Amino acid sequence: MRNDADLTTDNRSPSENDAPNAASRREPAAGEGLPPRREFKARGSFVERCEGCRLPALNCLCPYRVTATSDAQVWLLTHPYEHNKPTNTGRLIADVLPQTETFTWYRTAPEARLLELLADRRYVPFVVFPDDQPDYQHRVVDERAVIGAKQDGFIPVFILIDGTWRQARRIFRKSPYLENLPVLPLHTDRLTRYRLRKPASAAHLCTAEVAAELLRKTGDAVAANVLDDYFDAFNESYAASRFYHKIEKPNAAMQRLLDRRAFGVSYV
Repeated sequence: MRNDADLTTDNRSPSENDAPNAASRREPAAGEGLPPRREFKARGSFVERCEGCRLPALNCLCPYRVTATSDAQVWLLTHPYEHNKPTNTGRLIADVLPQTETFTWYRTAPEARLLELLADRRYVPFVVFPDDQPDYQHRVVDERAVIGAKQDGFIPVFILIDGTWRQARRIFRKSPYLENLPVLPLHTDRLTRYRLRKPASAAHLCTAEVAAELLRKTGDAVAANVLDDYFDAFNESYAASRFYHKIEKPNAAMQRLLDRRAFGVSYV
């Protein structure tokens, strides 16, 4: 959860745009559809955007898009208002890890596919959330549980709640199908590199940063490094576009992605 509405775990803060009015506070029920596009006019809806990456066409992200594999999967449980936000970083995870699943959260009914996957015994899902309340301490685990699931032949899954801090708290508390799942907090000294908003603290990580850190801590270093570089490319491209600056020379992260895309260069 974050000011741009990108998820973090114990590194999150409320968004300044959490609830501008009563209408926006109400989450849509299943079948109501996504919120109207007009909500994002003030955030650059008139900017010419690439249809592929949704970044301003001035600095399109598509040339840097590469994929990676990981032993763990990511499932994004996304608040409906997040889907159209161009600064949302959850979609970067899906770009890098093709097995990523994205589900829209509604207050009245979960998506059927999510319930099917939660019942699939091939997966061991973990809800990524802070361990800051006593009522679910019995569910809290650490990265060793993820590594253990891999060793036992299962596919560990990080369920990332993608919304503002207030929205994520509500999703966590109002989703019965999450109630019996282990809770995995992220404890890290890493500081955010996100440049598209000013966080309340440098410890407040965005969704893509959280995913990369979890992957790294649980043995998927290559996927973590690719996602980190892709996030840096997104960060640089979007920040430059805000000032109508065309990036002429790729930075180090962009160049690594270009090399991997062109030559299959391995990350270490």
